[in-house]
Amino acid sequence: MDADPRSVPVPPRTIVITGAGSGFGALSARALARAGHTVYAAMRDTAGRNAERVAAAGEYAAEHGVDLRTVELDVLSQESADAAIAEVLARTGTLDVLVHNAGHMVTGPAEAFTPEELAAVYDTNVVGTQRVNRAALPHLRAQGHGLLVWVGSTSSRGGTPPYLAPYFAAKAAMDALAVSYAAELARFGIETSIVVPGAFTSGTDHFANGGHPADAAVIRAYEERYAGLTDQVARRLAALAPADADASLVADALVEVVDAPDGERPFRVHVDPAGDGSEEVSRVADRVRAEFLTRIGLDDLLTARPGPREGAAWPPLPSAP
Repeated sequence: MDADPRSVPVPPRTIVITGAGSGFGALSARALARAGHTVYAAMRDTAGRNAERVAAAGEYAAEHGVDLRTVELDVLSQESADAAIAEVLARTGTLDVLVHNAGHMVTGPAEAFTPEELAAVYDTNVVGTQRVNRAALPHLRAQGHGLLVWVGSTSSRGGTPPYLAPYFAAKAAMDALAVSYAAELARFGIETSIVVPGAFTSGTDHFANGGHPADAAVIRAYEERYAGLTDQVARRLAALAPADADASLVADALVEVVDAPDGERPFRVHVDPAGDGSEEVSRVADRVRAEFLTRIGLDDLLTARPGPREGAAWPPLPSAP
C-alpha cells in the first residue's frame, strides 16, 4: 500500500529568497532554514550596508544549527542576478525554490512622483523578478521541476487606501506576471504559489524605509486637503489588525507552501489578519482563470507536472475537436 504523501518527510530543498535582509524575507529565510532546508538569504551590498545582516544570519545559523547562508544579489542588476544564481549552483549543485520577496514601498500623492520615480518602483518590484527569473529558470527548466513563490500584496485586489499608488500598481503588475508565468512554466514541471500578505504595520521595514516623491510643490498642494493622511492610514491599518497579527505569519505560510507535496501546492495563499477583501476578489479571479483555460483546452496548465529532462519532448496534446 502506498504511503500517504502527507506522511512522507519533506526532502531538504535549496532555496533562494530575494530581499532577505529584513522583514518578511529575513523571517522566512530563518523559518525555512529551521524547517531543514538550505536557504540563501539574498541581499544587496553584503560587504557594505548589509554587512551586519550577513553577520546576523551567520550567527543565527551557528546558534540554531541550520543551513542559512547569504548571497549577494541586487535585483536591479541582471549581472548581479546571474552571478548570484551561478554562485548558489556552484556551492550546492542545485536550486529547487526561488522566492520573489524583494520590494520597495513608497508613500505620497501619486501626482507628486516623477515618471522616473514611478519607473524605479516598477524596476524593483516587477522588473527585478524578471531579472532573477532569467537567471534561475534555465536551470529549473533543465531539471524538470522547481517552485516559484511570489510574495505579493492584498493591495492588488483588496482595500487600497490613498497615497500608496505606485507601490500598489507595481504589486498588481507583479501579480499579473506571476499568474502568466504559472501557466507558461507548468509543462516544465515548475509550480507557482503566490503568498499574499495583508497590511502588517510592524515587524517589517516597509514603512520605515519607504520612499517619498520629489515634487515638493505638489505635495504641499495635496496637504491643503489631505493633511496628515499618511499618519491616519497607518494608524487605521494598525487598529484593524488583531493583537496576534505578527509578520512571522507570512514566514509560516511560506514554510507550509514549500513543505507541501509536489503538485499539491496552493496557487494562492492569503495572510491577511485585517481582512481587506483581497481573498474574496482573488477567489473569483482565480476561478475565472481556471474556467477560461479549461474552455480553451489548456486546463493542463493549471497544475505543474514533473517535466522531462532538457531535450526531451512532451507527448503531443490531443487535437482540438
